[in-house]
Amino acid sequence: MNEENTPVIIGTGQLVDRDADVDNFIEPLEMLVRVAKAAADATGAGHRLLTQLDAVALVETVGWHPTNPVNLVAERIGAHTANQYVTGTGGENGTALLNFMANEIINGRSGLALIAGCNNLKVLMKARSIGRYLTWTRGGEGKAEMIGVDKPGVNALEEEYGLRQPPDIYPLFENALRAQLGLSLAEHKDLMGRMFTGFTEVAAKNPYAWFPVRRSATELTSVTAENRMISFPYPKYLNAILNTEQAAGLIICSVAQARRLGVPENQWVYWWGGAQSNEKAWWTSERPSFTESPAMKDTHTSALANAGLDVSEVDHFDLYSCFPVAVEMACKVLGLEIDDPRGFTVTGGLPYAGGPASAYTLHSLAEMVRCLIENPGHKGMVTGNGWFLTKHSATILASSPIDAPRNGLIDDLPSGKMQTTAREVNPEPDGPGIIEAYTVTYGREGNPEWGIVLGRTKDGSRFLANTPQDVGLLNAFVANEQIGAAGKLSTVQGKVVFEP
Repeated sequence: MNEENTPVIIGTGQLVDRDADVDNFIEPLEMLVRVAKAAADATGAGHRLLTQLDAVALVETVGWHPTNPVNLVAERIGAHTANQYVTGTGGENGTALLNFMANEIINGRSGLALIAGCNNLKVLMKARSIGRYLTWTRGGEGKAEMIGVDKPGVNALEEEYGLRQPPDIYPLFENALRAQLGLSLAEHKDLMGRMFTGFTEVAAKNPYAWFPVRRSATELTSVTAENRMISFPYPKYLNAILNTEQAAGLIICSVAQARRLGVPENQWVYWWGGAQSNEKAWWTSERPSFTESPAMKDTHTSALANAGLDVSEVDHFDLYSCFPVAVEMACKVLGLEIDDPRGFTVTGGLPYAGGPASAYTLHSLAEMVRCLIENPGHKGMVTGNGWFLTKHSATILASSPIDAPRNGLIDDLPSGKMQTTAREVNPEPDGPGIIEAYTVTYGREGNPEWGIVLGRTKDGSRFLANTPQDVGLLNAFVANEQIGAAGKLSTVQGKVVFEP
């Protein structure tokens, strides 16, 4: 093992501010500085470590747009000469950024780096709703290097038909996967509840969780005034909680640097391997299949191969969990059963631990580090997912070293045997159509408002359509399985309509 080129995480910091409001909040810069200091203090080296950083890397903070946020943080913590990196939007970015910095250490381009991110949407959205301007710090000199892909997650056609936000889109995959698994609506509802009740049990024990509350499977899936339906089949408690005030950060360095800093070896967690990739069919409406995720398969398979592990050798998981289907799809590509006794989260997941936006996996990594320190000899896997099963990342960590850690995709990718070519949407379909994926969105009063359907026409082309806005029709639509069901396509006032 070359100690100058072996990456280890030596400290982490987290922050949660559940009581924040528009008159009393911690702004993004201050949050990032606090978790940076907490991570440094956890190593025992404190401020001395921060002044020696050669890299500062931030996950994008949604809604905060200074000229250079990385420079602002670096200046506040005394890391004046550090290289500066930033990501765009996407839940894969925390894990992907760790992989990037680990690779920089392996290749001798870095020896000591801070990675951090925060989410401040509770206060931001409240301020917007009442017309309040928030005085968050602006400025920052220079320009940080962009890491990863930063492009919109939806196109104009998808927006026109109501595919705009995660709660509108993930149900498409959920409904399609349910049908492929051969589950009835009731069986599927039970599966989602059983899986996510385990997540709430972990969140209830996590001091940094946004909702540290245990909920039963029935409570999670039963539609009530408090748990209203958002988009079929997801009531509120099965959706990622977006509006939180949270931050997390970690310090990664070489083994040699950890020794120079005097960090005890029992606090080191080794980076064993990672990978990241994006779906070739970027837009949701153009996916060749709504029950497969080729890039996720490539990413997770590559990360395990780079670490020299079979999935059976992983002791702890934190699978990205914005919605049930994200976990179910990861289980599918990894060959895991939904009731695997190892569980799939160390935080409690995005609907309960919170911290979605782009920085959630930094919380996953911080909790995984704690878990591995407490369980010598164990190994952990953390995954990320950006946009709509579009961008993927995975990291393998362990409490012991590995001879040759590696980042990147393997040569023999599983996607080589899968459909990956985008299926362009026919903007003017007519005649019969068959449903491949669908959802119905609901208003705040609990009534169905909008049906969204993706499918194939008689000639095999892809269509995107809305159903008629009829409450009775939509109630009947969600009462029975619609995958594979037929209907009629027509164009009404310039928009494609699917009538079941």
